[in-house]
Amino acid sequence: MKVVLVTGLSGSGKSVAVRALEDSQFYCIDNLPPTFIPKVLNRLDLDGIGKVAVAVDARTGRDIVVVPEIIRELKTQGFDVRVIFLDSSDDTLVTRYSESRRRHPMSQRLGDQATVLECVQAERTALETLKLMAATIDTSGLFPNTLRHWVMQTVEETSAKLTLVLETFGYKKGLPSDADLVFDVRCLNNPHYDKDLRHQTGKDAAVKQFIEADPLSGDLLNDIENYLRKWIPSYINEQRSYFTVAIGCTGGQHRSVYVAETLAKRLSTQPLNEIESVLIRHRSLD
Repeated sequence: MKVVLVTGLSGSGKSVAVRALEDSQFYCIDNLPPTFIPKVLNRLDLDGIGKVAVAVDARTGRDIVVVPEIIRELKTQGFDVRVIFLDSSDDTLVTRYSESRRRHPMSQRLGDQATVLECVQAERTALETLKLMAATIDTSGLFPNTLRHWVMQTVEETSAKLTLVLETFGYKKGLPSDADLVFDVRCLNNPHYDKDLRHQTGKDAAVKQFIEADPLSGDLLNDIENYLRKWIPSYINEQRSYFTVAIGCTGGQHRSVYVAETLAKRLSTQPLNEIESVLIRHRSLD
């Protein structure tokens, strides 16, 4: 059975993720108490259900702390378990709750006098351990269609080894919170200032030629590739299935896209033993 645990901060898009999985024929269960998860999954497995998604979050109370151990137990039993953690910046979550006028679930534990920001921060602390085991997606500024695509892309990947995620972003929109490593490529010449290239992307041939003409581009790519090849094995532990490398330029359209696409080709041509596959996410393009 393929099991997807969808977790993360309230207001980060879990409902969108669960609906996407439901549309892909997953049997979906929302807010199931963690201690019931093994029993329910074993029952569904006996009934021949092949794909199950379970939404788990801080609404379950203190039982959330046992979820990491439950995940390890399920893997030992042979379940193919994926964990997706949806995150957003504090400002984004506060804005979403202000616009929806809903009470934050953590207010039941902190009291009615707690602010939304205090609730967000308390929930972030409660879920910190679970986040370390998950494939994290920062939903700040993402359209629902993009989130649905990224969720399904993550679920469809094999979980035998590590999946390396190369994620591009624009510094003018802020750092993505799901990054494990960040590389800044703003030292390269910027195609934005060429009016013929401004509306193209790092995937286009003319932009590639422009960046490759920069004497720094070759050394920068080689240094990033060598760093990843040397150090990624040191970041891996038995609970980790995804590792996100964020690559940023000013707008997230030209230089970062070119670097990520080039690195993905190199790492796919000469793969690391520890990496099963390489995913590319372009926050500004997707």
